[in-house]
Amino acid sequence: MPAPQTPYEAVLHAARDVAKLNCALDAEMLGTALLGSVYSVAASDRAAAVRSFVGDFLSATTRRRTAAATTIREVFATLVPDAQGAAEVRRGAQAPPWTTQLGRVKPTGYYAYGDVYGDQTSYLVTFAYEDAEDGGPEHAVVALVDHNIGITKDVFVGSSATRILEQVREMCADDELTWFREEDPGRLRVEVARHLEITDGLGDLPAEGSLATDRALAAARLALLPDATVPPLPEPPRAANADLVRDFLSSPEAARFGVAGVTADEELASLHFCISLILDHAASLPEPDPLRWSPAVAGLFLLDWVHRRAVLDMDDAAMLPKVTRAWSAYATRRRGLPEAAAVQTDQTLEEMIPEFARLYATGERRSPATAAVAQLISEGVDPDDSAAINEWLDANRRRFDEP
Repeated sequence: MPAPQTPYEAVLHAARDVAKLNCALDAEMLGTALLGSVYSVAASDRAAAVRSFVGDFLSATTRRRTAAATTIREVFATLVPDAQGAAEVRRGAQAPPWTTQLGRVKPTGYYAYGDVYGDQTSYLVTFAYEDAEDGGPEHAVVALVDHNIGITKDVFVGSSATRILEQVREMCADDELTWFREEDPGRLRVEVARHLEITDGLGDLPAEGSLATDRALAAARLALLPDATVPPLPEPPRAANADLVRDFLSSPEAARFGVAGVTADEELASLHFCISLILDHAASLPEPDPLRWSPAVAGLFLLDWVHRRAVLDMDDAAMLPKVTRAWSAYATRRRGLPEAAAVQTDQTLEEMIPEFARLYATGERRSPATAAVAQLISEGVDPDDSAAINEWLDANRRRFDEP
């Protein structure tokens, strides 16, 4: 058999047995996997790329009359109903009986669960077909929102809703660092959709999970949920940074880690510089809150952000691990998290400190701008003195011109 000549021929070839499947869910899972290939290779707006592809596919295959072609057209039109031509797709004469159940589902439960730190929230919705025999089993859509990077990091469609829900309940019941609740369907839909929109624009998708393969079916299912019926969850009141700093410096955590009562000028300057770095890092996160601290946030801060964004001298490098551990304990107490959360975060931080010291010594994660400022300082140039910088540039022009 000759190789397919167009992407549409390739899809038809991959879907050649779709009419032989046993139920609508199996066909929708095949369809979403095929569209996942389009989603994963799109250069920009991935959702728009899938929508455009489905519209072009429906136009290119309008005269195909085989059972496989007419069935996969119905599947795509169900998964991406806003694609051009999707509303005009009709059931084929040879279509299997289960095609009447494509997309004919109703949600049966709405849930959310996550970690107490606030790093990630997973949203879970269960669905049932109107006719379980032709449609397929009750199934679940799970969407993982990562609050540290501000995206829907993964989506997953599982064919055993009861088993998945039981596993989640058991996991959360046995772990004091997780929580579980029933969720408002509209709020669930809004949260997943707004983070998924950011994901769709990423240049590179998260490497693990089933985001690409399950995205079309998950989005089609979540689009069936009603609009929000309750207001968004209230944001906890946040103290001004100056008030936080004063409270932190007088806290038992600051005393325990030896950062309270510093009086020497050099140490005091380093202390306040390190605190300012923690506050600046929090402001750079998608959901900025200096008190939302966790092992993951600590790792982003201490092993990545600081090296790319700040120039530390030796006093700063010695002070920062102590300030970070003290802030971690302080933030955990202020948020009322379990003692186990404070212990876990501090243990993780303690394990990170040798790697922080190594990265500080090698400078391997410095950005070009940070490296340039570090070079100026090492040569005795004040980075705030523009005249001194220009003089240094003139003196080192030959160095920059060399290949």
